[in-house]
Amino acid sequence: MSTAPNPIDLQKHLSGVDYPARKDDLVKAARDHGAGDDIIKALESMPDRQYDGPNAVSQAVTKR
Repeated sequence: MSTAPNPIDLQKHLSGVDYPARKDDLVKAARDHGAGDDIIKALESMPDRQYDGPNAVSQAVTKR
């Protein structure tokens, strides 16, 4: 499986997200901030649930 995106890059592309946020909201925010395919794919592969903050998102991305 591919490696997880850099956590700093991931959070840069999720700046301005109001938490808690659903997976779809995170994917949209990343696209709106110009995230690359690796970040979009990582977010899309996360479980479809609500995330309470950046750490929860980073953990979900690394557990793929």
